[in-house]
Amino acid sequence: MSDVFAVDLALDLSPNLPDAVLAHLRRHLEGDSPDDGSGEVDWPDFVPLLADRGPATRIGGLLTGRLVQASDHWSLTARQEIHAELLPELVALAEMLAFNARADGVIGQVRFYEDEIPELLINRSGTLVKMPLREAEPIAYRHLP
Repeated sequence: MSDVFAVDLALDLSPNLPDAVLAHLRRHLEGDSPDDGSGEVDWPDFVPLLADRGPATRIGGLLTGRLVQASDHWSLTARQEIHAELLPELVALAEMLAFNARADGVIGQVRFYEDEIPELLINRSGTLVKMPLREAEPIAYRHLP
């Protein structure tokens, strides 16, 4: 058994994204580099959370991550497998994304790879809110004669 979580992120970010935030996000997407201008070169324990590409090992489908600048904002989409020990770093990244998100609402989801029901990541006025979902109660249908 593995402690892997499926992570999906999809959101639009402010057009005025600070350079440090943009550099930090790019480092997560592109992987380690000696100096990317983010000031994180001295962080030997930094793990890029959005850099894996190709077939997913546990969650099926593909691992991806892309940041694109549109005319009036940045758009981020990522799908990754994250090990449980990296969840605190993922939460910190999601908090940064929520703070810089362009609109309130769902910005992603996290799900233990063996579970069917995810926990939503929601931006509420720049604050990250995690909302666990649960299975709906079965509805008893009455059969008509």
